[in-house]
Amino acid sequence: MIILKENRTFSGFTLVEMAIVLAVVALLLGGLLPTISSQMEQAQRKETRSSLSEIQQALLGYAIIYGQLPCPTSITDPADEDYGISPDTCNVAPTTEGYLPWKTLGVSEVDGWGVKRNAETDLWIGYWRYRLDRNFSTQFNLSTGFEDTLDIKDNALNYITTKTEPPVAIVFSTGKDLTENGENEVFNNTYQSDNPSTTFDDMLIWVSRPQLFNRMVSAGKLP
Repeated sequence: MIILKENRTFSGFTLVEMAIVLAVVALLLGGLLPTISSQMEQAQRKETRSSLSEIQQALLGYAIIYGQLPCPTSITDPADEDYGISPDTCNVAPTTEGYLPWKTLGVSEVDGWGVKRNAETDLWIGYWRYRLDRNFSTQFNLSTGFEDTLDIKDNALNYITTKTEPPVAIVFSTGKDLTENGENEVFNNTYQSDNPSTTFDDMLIWVSRPQLFNRMVSAGKLP
């Protein structure tokens, strides 16, 4: 009896070949990740910059309607109906930073890196930081001066604003690292605004008194 043996040929990847393929894929992904990360950051900065511009206009609009700038929001519980609302009087002192009353102004709740809070114990990640001169937290007129003398500097610590016309309100995002990088301190009232660097990525806008008064006069609200 003749027994015929069937010859079979198996094809597939060997362990060595699989290792090579995985190494190539890892290299490709490693090269793409920085590009993807950079594109995401650019998109987040663009979104934040656009939101800051809207916030600036909303602050001016609020002043036209109410004759003053809104107070920082003081409610910390997201379940509270006044969460994100400006109180009638500043429960958070204008001399310290607070959070922007986004619901009152009808603007975005957080910046491009932000995470919306669902519970009172949640962190304030990416929420807009807000500071205003106390003299503009109540009804003001063309003779209203400054109380807190807020300052803004660039990365080289050169003054962007002047002592004679400091900002009346400041709003900023803490950027990608979610940390204040500027020279901001409650006691020296100094903030920082410039292009991002390895040590600074905050994004900031402010409202000046001439800008505010010009808008109020144009709207017929002053003098």
